[in-house]
Amino acid sequence: MATFDASKFNFPFMKYRKILVSISILCIIASAALLFTKGLNLGVDFTGGLVLQVKFDKPVDIANVRSALSRIGQGNATIQAFADDDVMLRFQAQEDQVRKDVLAALSSDVGSYKILRVEKIGPVVGKELRSQAAYSLIIALAGILLYMAYRFRFRFGAAAVAALVHDVILMLGAYSLTGKEISVTFIAAALTVAGYSLNDSIVVLDRIRENWGSVRSMGIENLVNTSVNQTLSRTINTSLTTLLPVIAMFIFGGEVISNFAFAFLVGILVGTYSSIYIASSLLVEWYKRSPKF
Repeated sequence: MATFDASKFNFPFMKYRKILVSISILCIIASAALLFTKGLNLGVDFTGGLVLQVKFDKPVDIANVRSALSRIGQGNATIQAFADDDVMLRFQAQEDQVRKDVLAALSSDVGSYKILRVEKIGPVVGKELRSQAAYSLIIALAGILLYMAYRFRFRFGAAAVAALVHDVILMLGAYSLTGKEISVTFIAAALTVAGYSLNDSIVVLDRIRENWGSVRSMGIENLVNTSVNQTLSRTINTSLTTLLPVIAMFIFGGEVISNFAFAFLVGILVGTYSSIYIASSLLVEWYKRSPKF
């Protein structure tokens, strides 16, 4: 695969920072408004619900299973295949009548089966999972800030965390807008994307740190602009090679994998953008207002 070489280019990124940061702020406000008004489509793991695992007498098509569930109003159920004839179904409803309707629909539309597992997830467990997910994100952000402050300077750490918070909020806003389900796998994807985004920001910030001795002769804008351009080839090539398989998973991965890949798709796009504009622009504006570190 051919790689992108930006070594001959000198894009004036910082020239347009105020416009793009303003757009980012508007996107953050819009995402926050969506989260407060529309909210998130929390899955069974966080709300409680019903889990059914059934083994059919012959191999089945997942599309047929979902069609049978859609007919009774349960098309949003999570379907996970363990084998050609073994599937696990997750529903937000816990009523016994829902279970009876689901089993009847599977019997008439898909085929004979035997029940391997029936489990109800209570709302208390869901609340605990929500709390644990929130704690994991907070601890991760705090750890990142401490490491960056130790490894570089506090401002670099704050800029990296700001870019990371920007990415998480926009990702949540995208999920709220599209109505895609938030499950435990989303938390895993979000933390993975956070690590990816942070790594991208660190590459740019580390180059700024290496060039920092020239800040007075070059000026903060030129120094940051030069540093971003020096790492641009690496940023674009890494993003493209990661993005292509994620797009394939999103298009061809089916309902469960597609929902998981959506987090990576949004995260890679906003993470690449934020490492160039959010983290770098924050450093520029901070230095202009307070040059002394």
